[in-house]
Amino acid sequence: MKQFDLLTARLPDTAADSVLGFGVETAALESHLQVLNEHLSELKRSGGSAHHLADLQLQVARTLANLDRGAEAWPMARTAFDHFIEWNQFELAADACDVLFQANQPDSIAALGHGIWIAVTCPIDPELTVELLNHVIEDTPDDADGAAVAATTALFLADVRAEGRQREDLMFFATQLLGLVARRHSGVDSPAQLDEWMERLELKEPEKFLVRLRNVVDVLVQDNWWFDREALQERLPLA
Repeated sequence: MKQFDLLTARLPDTAADSVLGFGVETAALESHLQVLNEHLSELKRSGGSAHHLADLQLQVARTLANLDRGAEAWPMARTAFDHFIEWNQFELAADACDVLFQANQPDSIAALGHGIWIAVTCPIDPELTVELLNHVIEDTPDDADGAAVAATTALFLADVRAEGRQREDLMFFATQLLGLVARRHSGVDSPAQLDEWMERLELKEPEKFLVRLRNVVDVLVQDNWWFDREALQERLPLA
């Protein structure tokens, strides 16, 4: 205890609080992981449903990814993803892609592409869709058009898919994202400049920027598709 006191005594208050906060958060995640693993073991022993098993595997994988144990998280999230795709649970499949991306493994970029394709193609929670698109924004160079396409798509889908308070919150967030991307891409700092920038990059017409988003997804996934996209689209419910 004295050694720990000496360590924190040398740190500014904010740094000490950060160290302590990180330790508490990690301990909480480790405790949560232990509980999840116990549930998972019990479920396997009792022969529980495949759906429940996949749900638990995804929870375990997310916790492992949050603990920076991506190599352990990957196979569990990937197994869960395959189950969700097989059983048309597309929102959970997109969520699994988010975990796979955050696992930071060799195919994590491809996983993000899969998640975005599912999120845009299937009628899932728009909040998850915006979150996946935001990963592109955060990981794309400032001068690349891909972030602009992702931000525009996020704003568009928040507008047409969300309702009520969720729509208000997502529209505000997506609008802020688009403004941030415009500033870092071309130094845009006024509504007039934003309008001209969107016109120049063809970001005002969905039939144009959604095609460009498809190209972004193709770059992320390359030829590493994990399912037949046409077959999956045929399984979607009719609007």
